[in-house]
Amino acid sequence: MGHDAHRWSTFRGQRTLVVAARTVTSTVRALETLPSLLRDDSRVTVVFAYDPTSAFNAGVLDLLRDTGCRVMPWEQLGHTAPDLILSASENIDVPEGDCPVLVLPHGVGFQKLVPDSRSPHDRLSGVVKDSLLETGRAWLAVSHPAQEEQLLAAHPKAAGRTLLVGDPCFDELVGSRPHRETYREAMGVAEHQRLVMVSSTWGPTSLLASHPELLPRLLAQLPCDEYRVGAIVHPNVWSAHGAWQIRTLQAAALDAGLLLMPTVHAWRPGLVAADVLIGDHGSVTLYGASAGTPLLLAAFGRDAVPGTAVHHLAAVAPRLNAHKDLRRQVEDVAREHTPQRYAAVAEHAFAESGHALARLRTAVYRLLKLSEPPSPPPSPLALPVPDPPASPVTSWQVSTSVTGDGEELAVTVCRFPAAVSAHDAAVSAHDATLPRSPVSFTHLACTDDERDHRLAESASVLIRRRPASTAIGALRWIEDTLTRLPGSLLAASGVRGNRCLVGLRDGRTVEVTATGPALDPGLPAAVVYACLRAGLRLNGALVTLRIGDLRDEDVILRLRPARPTG
Repeated sequence: MGHDAHRWSTFRGQRTLVVAARTVTSTVRALETLPSLLRDDSRVTVVFAYDPTSAFNAGVLDLLRDTGCRVMPWEQLGHTAPDLILSASENIDVPEGDCPVLVLPHGVGFQKLVPDSRSPHDRLSGVVKDSLLETGRAWLAVSHPAQEEQLLAAHPKAAGRTLLVGDPCFDELVGSRPHRETYREAMGVAEHQRLVMVSSTWGPTSLLASHPELLPRLLAQLPCDEYRVGAIVHPNVWSAHGAWQIRTLQAAALDAGLLLMPTVHAWRPGLVAADVLIGDHGSVTLYGASAGTPLLLAAFGRDAVPGTAVHHLAAVAPRLNAHKDLRRQVEDVAREHTPQRYAAVAEHAFAESGHALARLRTAVYRLLKLSEPPSPPPSPLALPVPDPPASPVTSWQVSTSVTGDGEELAVTVCRFPAAVSAHDAAVSAHDATLPRSPVSFTHLACTDDERDHRLAESASVLIRRRPASTAIGALRWIEDTLTRLPGSLLAASGVRGNRCLVGLRDGRTVEVTATGPALDPGLPAAVVYACLRAGLRLNGALVTLRIGDLRDEDVILRLRPARPTG
């Protein structure tokens, strides 16, 4: 970008587009949008200028460098002559000049009041400064005509400076729904599990600020064989507090298997994968509900702007009562939801659906004073598959209930991560999921990679994380484990071929075979534990394993011959 940059350049572009990068949120929006607009066009040179003035600037440079962007200091922008400045942050200090400035929304419209960094007052998020509007250089992209009306009422100087393009992010979310199962599989969500995604915006009225213990309480009340819980946290929270602080505050939830979506890009496939969304007045909540996901509102701040689409959403969406039975509320909203429930809200937020990228490309090239490329107009692509965002759970509080006898024996198993057992009235919630039976038991189970030695030494059931390749290998592991941890009652190891060997403290070994798909060894181990505690026979028993309300599987118990000694 220097005065003699041409001496070092390989690509000789006809126009220079500068992307103003001020916050992670706004930078991500530009990074997600531009590649489709400028694909294969060597006429446009793109350079990123880092504006360090935001309170949420932490992480911007790391993001740009990790993406491979060429970055220049903000001060250098005033000594260059770009043909277009593009930003998804309205609060940039644009140097004097005559090039146009295109401002993309980094959320959905102008629906939130935020602190003004230049005064002690609040301002409408998404609106550029009057001084830039007065120059006639600014263009504001909007996703719906109602946003233009709102903008003109609040800032008359914006008259004639808006461009109706639609919302590329919403188009991608809707277009990616056929790939839900792929995203769920990549995230470790089983086909039979229900994914509850929690979304929080930033600030004192956000969901996380209003209910900081909601995530561990959800994990404590939703059986982990039937549910997964994820979280989408606004990038400003990550930037202001740091990943270390967030992970420390949510340590119990993370140990319990929380799918904490990375702050960049991955939140979109995570939202598509969700079966139920619990949110607040942030844009992610509006995106999810408008795309057809069942919604529970857990918080709604006074900083939400009346008359906007998110306010229309709040008027019709059910509210979550954080102090009542969370599982029942999740089940109720999933059962009662209809795909068109929020269609009117979506119509108030998103226009030109499916055409946002094409309309935006037209706008960008018009501002660059270039003809559009001869390639077909861009259309929304399926979102990329995310990396697994969670560590495996290593310990559970397991509740079992035995019903029937003889030919009709059944064991119902509900497992909850031990890391969140101290949150809320989890025990009573567990009991409510089990059938009425006088033969009920609760035990602690741990895997062999549990890092908390106190849990491992207290566990009644020990589980090998990876299946053994042979029965001999499984038996050796069982013997060594029971010797090493004398407080345990039994140890279980899967064996390739859909079998599980469960070794008892008294030396007996039960082989458990499932007639259905392969099971987590913790489930057949829970069946053996319940039968043992109930005084039932372990040899030749046919047991219906009921995994909460999820599904039934038939398992067969057989005692293996004792291993010869000596």
